[in-house]
Amino acid sequence: MLLLPASINARDARDALHMLAQSLKREPASEAVIDASALQQFDSSALAVLLECQRLAQASGRSFAVRGAPAKLGQLAQLYGMNELLLPASASA
Repeated sequence: MLLLPASINARDARDALHMLAQSLKREPASEAVIDASALQQFDSSALAVLLECQRLAQASGRSFAVRGAPAKLGQLAQLYGMNELLLPASASA
């Protein structure tokens, strides 16, 4: 399971993505699972990071899931029309 940092915004999204991409490469599991429970401060950049992680996981033949997402992240994903893609009901509960 990969862990999101406490903050992802426009300033640090590139660093967060780099860290997660490197972790994805080392993760041997058939499913890429991102634990978002530590995420406290974020903007739409967090969604971009998650979308890229999903793309990387799928490119390597793995499924992708987000667990422990804060309710506000789910609301932001819904605002952008990405709640089904990133945060299925079982992951945001």
